[in-house]
Order: sequence, then structure tokens, then C-alpha cells
Amino acid sequence: MLRPNVLARVGAYRTIWFPEQDVSVSGLMRHMLDMTLTTQASFILTLPPMTDCDFIVVGHGIAGATLAYVLRERGHRVLVYDPGQANSASNVAAGLMNPVAGKRFALTWRAAELLPFAATFYRGLEQRYQQSFFTETLILKLFASLEEQNAVLARSADHPWGDFLADLATADPQLPGVHGPFGGAWLRHGGHVAVRELLAAMEAEGARDGWLRRETFDWTRLVTNADGATYAAQVRARHVICCEGAAAVHNPYFNWLPLTPNQGEVLDVECQGLSASQVLNRGAYVVPMGAGQFRVGATYKWPPFANGPTDAGREELTARLAVITDQPFAVLKQRAGVRPAVRDRKPLLGPHPTVPALSFCGGYGSKGVMMAPRLAVLLADWLAGQAEIWPDTSLQRYAALRPV
Repeated sequence: MLRPNVLARVGAYRTIWFPEQDVSVSGLMRHMLDMTLTTQASFILTLPPMTDCDFIVVGHGIAGATLAYVLRERGHRVLVYDPGQANSASNVAAGLMNPVAGKRFALTWRAAELLPFAATFYRGLEQRYQQSFFTETLILKLFASLEEQNAVLARSADHPWGDFLADLATADPQLPGVHGPFGGAWLRHGGHVAVRELLAAMEAEGARDGWLRRETFDWTRLVTNADGATYAAQVRARHVICCEGAAAVHNPYFNWLPLTPNQGEVLDVECQGLSASQVLNRGAYVVPMGAGQFRVGATYKWPPFANGPTDAGREELTARLAVITDQPFAVLKQRAGVRPAVRDRKPLLGPHPTVPALSFCGGYGSKGVMMAPRLAVLLADWLAGQAEIWPDTSLQRYAALRPV
């Protein structure tokens, strides 16, 4: 019986020689023998070279990029596969790191740990690539009504936001171009990351150093065994990690996970009269990008949704921006991306239940920039046998969904 790695390489020849025919392995082996006898050459000499690595990371959005970086920094040989989609969720995102989320002013999951860790991580990347990616800034969550103001003031007595709450303003903050008659909550230790620029810097390094392959990973060509995995009969790895984002719903190994694609649209606008000294938030975020330009977002659309930006998304976001400012603005660009959302709004991390050579890293939703660095280190520690996956992120919480 052929060993799995040999069988995988034989399969590669079946693809090359008989792309349109369903040829059995035994038939292919007879063909290989005939070729050897005819040419009087050793068939083994024509086998393509095998690439060995420690880890294959599939996907180079913010989840895959941070994980691959952490693994490389620890001295591992890492190969990343990513097709390079300009409209991926990470490339579209404003990169906001916000300690308080939603209309309920709820403290973000594990904010006290994730936010400072992420800030330190991104500053380290700035030093590595000699570029500016991370901006720490105040976030002003504007109150939508007097009732909302009173509700937040009542809750503040219990200090539910800890050190993240810098101040509660009950009057208009009097910021240039900002309409805030009911005041708002000033939040600190947040900020935003230029994700598109960060990923571009990392991808340029990957192209130069050879660890990034610009192609779609074909999971049907993966063969796993107790020792690891072989991909396309050409790459051998100890472990493979899926970081595909919303595309993981089509992954044959992980399509049982409760990932739901969620489309978000953003606008890049020019508004010269609007204050750029903070991030604004009221029904939409308004993130300064410099030179009087801002990124405004985001919409939340569940399937079915259109492929790309929509007129409805543009109208929704311009209407929300018009509530925040009375200054004229011009829409410069509109983008749409699809986030990987999970029903309990917690990420998905850790090993496949029955395939030891596979793990999953994703489901970050709209919090990817904030979650990715700490969870990348957690997964890298687990892979090294130095940590346990947090129970509230583990795939095991959804084990009952996996088909038997």
C-alpha cells in the first residue's frame, strides 16, 4: 500500500497528465512504469521538489497575518497562501479599536487585556517596517438623546468601563463641525490601525522573502496524517491553520462551524470642517485619515447581500454622517467587505476535533484588529505546548454541530 505522501505525489501526476480523465491510481502507476521502460529513465528523477515548512497559514487578512508574523518571529518556517483580494474584510476595515461597543455601551469582550496588548503589538510592527500604522486617540461616543445620556450617567456609578472612560460630557462638546447637543462619553486607550497599509508592508516582505504565495489554497489537495500534512504533493508541513475569514464557510474541514458572513460597507469622505482630533461614534464611526478625509462605517448586512458596494449602503452611511456633522462632505470612495461573524460574538480558535494537523483561527467579526494580536500569540503558544486555548474561544463549544 502506498504511503500518504507518495499517494499525494502520484495524484499530482494524474492532474498533469490526465486533467480531464478519471484515471485510477493503479492505472496511473502502470502508465508510469510504461514511461520508465520506454524512456529507460528513472521516473523518480522527474518528481517535483518537495518544500518543507513548519506551518502553512491559509489566509493573510489580519488574523492570518498576525499569526504568521508571530510564528516567524519565533523562528518557525511559515508558508502563507492568500489569493490577494482587495475587497477582503481586513482591507476594507477602518481598523478601529474601541473598548465600548453598541447602543448599550457594553464593555468589549476582554478589552482590558486585548487593547493594551494590541497597541504594543502594532507599535512593534511600526518599528519593524519603519512605517506608521497605529494611532492611539480618544473616541467620543455621542449620546443620541437625553434618555441615553441619563441611562449612561446612571450606570457610571458602578464604573463598568473602568479606566477606559475618560469623561462624561452632558453638554455639547463644541468641537468643530460636530453636532452633539446631548454630550457624550470620552473613551481612552482606543485608536485605529491602517490595516490596508500594514498588510501591504507585510505582503511586500513575504513576496521578497518567499513565504507568501499568491494563490487560492485548494483544500481537496491536502493530505493529512499523524506526522503532519502534505499539500499538492509539493509542500510538507507539521501543521496547517485556516485563517480564511468568511470564506471558511466553504472549507470542507470547518464548514460545520457557525460562521455567518456579514457584509459591511464603508465610505471614504472629505469633510474639511470636521474635527479630526478624535474618532467620532454615533450610529457610525468617523475615523480621521488625514488631510480632511475620514472613513465612515460600517453597515451590517446579513445574507443575502449584493456582491460589492450598494446604493443603499451609501445612503445609509451618508445619512448617519449627516447626523454627526452639519458640514458639507464629499464621498471619495466606497468599499464593501464580508466579515466572518459568529453567533455568540466570540472568536473561534484551536484544533480540529479529529484532524490533529489542522487548526482554525478566525470569526473575529468587526473586532479583528483588536483581537488578532493576542489570539495569534495564544494559538502560537498552544502549538508550542505552552498554553491552553481559552474555553470561550475553543471550537469545542460547537462540537455538537460537527457531523459524525
